[in-house]
Amino acid sequence: MSPKQIVYFQSSDSTQTVLLPPIKPVVARIEPNDILAITVGSFNQESNEILNFANVNSLTTSSYPGLQSAMRGQPLGYLVDTSGHVEIPFVGKIKLVGLTLDQAANLVRGEVSKSLKDPAINVRFLNHKYSILGEVNRPATYNLLDDNTTLPSALAMAGDLTVYGQRNNVMLIRETAKGREIVRINLLNRDVLNSPYYYIRNGDIIYVEPSKAKVTFTDRTVQLIPIVTSITTAFVVALNLLLR
Repeated sequence: MSPKQIVYFQSSDSTQTVLLPPIKPVVARIEPNDILAITVGSFNQESNEILNFANVNSLTTSSYPGLQSAMRGQPLGYLVDTSGHVEIPFVGKIKLVGLTLDQAANLVRGEVSKSLKDPAINVRFLNHKYSILGEVNRPATYNLLDDNTTLPSALAMAGDLTVYGQRNNVMLIRETAKGREIVRINLLNRDVLNSPYYYIRNGDIIYVEPSKAKVTFTDRTVQLIPIVTSITTAFVVALNLLLR
């Protein structure tokens, strides 16, 4: 395999320093069925414990032998109902749908301030995730911690591509308001750094296809299994005859 087939972000420009135009990630907004961690800090410890109950207590999830549950230990959080509201102790129902996390924190702070003095409020998504499948070293579903997670950092979380992964034909599936969008991304080209798919969004699925070399290797391995089995069987039979 030549360097041209595996080196990321290649360019015909031989300049040592390259200045790329800035791009900004799309800021996620709260939607119905989102699960939020809303943490409250104040001088009233008893109120803090009540308000943070959903962030401390975890969901009960099923586990199966040999499998690790990615959801195990996830806090309950505050569920955004179908009307876009969450119900918070001392506050009641408050509408957060359509807001960014910063906007939601400011709104919750204003409502909680009616009961507690100078509360510190933090709001985070608990259910935002992305999945990586195919020819990577650690295929899995990962938590999407913020809007600044990039495609290279997501692949790094998965242990990078294996030697059999097609770096010039990575598939990304994204849910949009118009439906599922399927794009092909060439990691070998520096243009990906300016792509609208450079930043990962909630629900993204990244699939790395195997190269023809992997398919050929797998086919040959399968074809050799009967031959190896036959040779092993013949050797065992011959050995048993000699030992009699």
